[in-house]
Amino acid sequence: MMTSKFKIAAFSIALAISAMAFQGCDSLTKTQKGAGIGAAAGGVIGAIIGKKAGNTAVGAIIGGAVGGTAGGFIGRRMDKQAAEIKTAIPNAEVIREGEGIIVKFDSGILFDFDSNTLKDAAKGNIQTLASSLNQYPGTDVKIIGHTDNKGTEAYNMSLSERRAAAVKAYAVAQGVPSARLVTVGKGFSEPIGDNTTDAGRAANRRVEIVIVANDQLKNQAKTEG
Repeated sequence: MMTSKFKIAAFSIALAISAMAFQGCDSLTKTQKGAGIGAAAGGVIGAIIGKKAGNTAVGAIIGGAVGGTAGGFIGRRMDKQAAEIKTAIPNAEVIREGEGIIVKFDSGILFDFDSNTLKDAAKGNIQTLASSLNQYPGTDVKIIGHTDNKGTEAYNMSLSERRAAAVKAYAVAQGVPSARLVTVGKGFSEPIGDNTTDAGRAANRRVEIVIVANDQLKNQAKTEG
């Protein structure tokens, strides 16, 4: 019994080390990594993205992956879309890992303090992102609102939900089908910064927009990849 457990543990460690080496190779593109890394390396991808985005966003990237040649097909498409978004929306952070994209906005870019009304400049950002989503229709999109820990848990959860909903509503107004968009409010449950500091709280106030392949694109990738 102990021998069996030891073998399983050793195998798991070997997989993790291999995945880390794969991720660390500078000669590999994001697409190649997406094609070569399977479920065993999900934790490695999660650790990389997790320094920049919340667990819900990380889970969406990992959960939406198909791997193999199909993953490479999707990855090439995501590489192109991510590069275009980064150029078109310079004040957003574009995180490209695995088979997905996270577009992260500090909430101050989109909203005034304690507000869920999009600023005029924010509308331009969402309009540009919506244009990209319309240009690449084979994806599902998750919009995740986050806050810092100032105020009650219930209030911050509501604020994060309303902010995510505001982003979705404006994207839909720009022609993105509502069925492609899912909103989630996480309040202050997924911090990426230290909530005891001003800088950390500012980092935690954000909206993350996760783009992953939908079922139709996955099927296409399996056929053409």
